[in-house]
Amino acid sequence: MTTGRVMLIGAGPGDAELITLKAVRALGRADVVLVDDLVNHDILQHASQARILEVGKRSGRKPMTQNFINRMMISLAQQGQYVVRLKGGDPFVFGRGGEEMLALRMAGVEVGVIPGITSGTAVPASIGIPITHRKYTHGVTFVTGHTGDGSALNWRALVEGGTTLVIYMGLKKLPEIVKGLLDASLPGDTPAAVIGQGTLPEQKQVVTNIANLPFAVRQHDITGPALIVVGEVASLACFEHIAADQRIAA
Repeated sequence: MTTGRVMLIGAGPGDAELITLKAVRALGRADVVLVDDLVNHDILQHASQARILEVGKRSGRKPMTQNFINRMMISLAQQGQYVVRLKGGDPFVFGRGGEEMLALRMAGVEVGVIPGITSGTAVPASIGIPITHRKYTHGVTFVTGHTGDGSALNWRALVEGGTTLVIYMGLKKLPEIVKGLLDASLPGDTPAAVIGQGTLPEQKQVVTNIANLPFAVRQHDITGPALIVVGEVASLACFEHIAADQRIAA
């Protein structure tokens, strides 16, 4: 029996055009695609010959466990299928791609990775925020708004690091995040932004200071998935002069 393989592919931050050519070619070869809920389903036009399996955890159905998804990929590959695991953003940036890769390796399944554009870079760029800028910061730190074990992040260490903070999956815990940063002596007037539905036509954003951020998000009705940017670079946001061809096509 021919052994199949699994490709872990990043679908990018939302805009269906922000996917790599290599990913498009792999989708065209796929026998089956396991797709996350956060993936823009317009991308699936590139997998016209494949069977599509929805394995998202936000779709209103009973969520599939990670172990179940792992077993599904292993089983399909062992049947000789060319399997694409299509994940939002980049599979190795808060996407559980590392967990899936290890499970596949342990099962003896060939696995490859095609990186995607992560929302942590693309979404701030969509409103003109450079997450690094030599005048404002010496680096950037990516963190998730919630940890696997529910423990709090070390906000003091993050503040003392002096880098731009890009926080994924933090909207529901925004008041706690802001309190943690302020308690760690981050000045309340530090520029900050929240961008919801980044790179999509439904995108909304707010730019203010960290102390005012929870109120501003409620006022502007920002919904998830959302990205939080904290640091001086957020003050560079500009909505009026973004090139038209950078915005997603209708």
